[in-house]
Amino acid sequence: YEYVQQSNYLTIRWARITRDLYEKEGPYHEYNQWLFGIIQGGVYQDLRESSAKALVDMEFPGYAIGGLAVGEPEQDRLKMTDLSTDLLPAGKPRYLMGVGKPEDLLESIERGVDLFDCVIPTRNARNGTVFTRQGKLIIKSARYKDDESPIDAECTCYTCRYFSRAYIRHLFNSNEILGLHLATLHNINFYMWLLQEARN
Repeated sequence: YEYVQQSNYLTIRWARITRDLYEKEGPYHEYNQWLFGIIQGGVYQDLRESSAKALVDMEFPGYAIGGLAVGEPEQDRLKMTDLSTDLLPAGKPRYLMGVGKPEDLLESIERGVDLFDCVIPTRNARNGTVFTRQGKLIIKSARYKDDESPIDAECTCYTCRYFSRAYIRHLFNSNEILGLHLATLHNINFYMWLLQEARN
């Protein structure tokens, strides 16, 4: 607790310094970007509350929820995400850092999160795991050796329109970089579809 508390104090201090510089240089300066305050506090409710209050008082253009998705139990992450979004202004973007499994995105959207970043779609693709509407599959698996269907029959991405599971499996098992590229294109498209469906 004490370590997280000290880390939180440091984050607030950095936030003040950065916010002052942001205002001094002009909100958009030459970079034309927004500055987000990052709420910390681990899985401790009082630290999250004090972090959110301090940052909201500084009036950032948007807010990030940090320090989660780093190994804590899923229920703790969801609880702290819920708490954090409840403390943030409704009219400003809320960004949950480092969360990226499809089911985690949907759980977080339900709790009021707007933005995400994570390596999962691309890292998993490079390792041969692709996401479909029926769940994820390991495209390198022998079961797809003769499977002429697309990764996802309902997907309209370039990969699914022109390449079969069998061919992509062959690319992976032959160490052809095209396999990584096609799987990555598919996973990014899947995530875009998923978030569009969530928005709808």
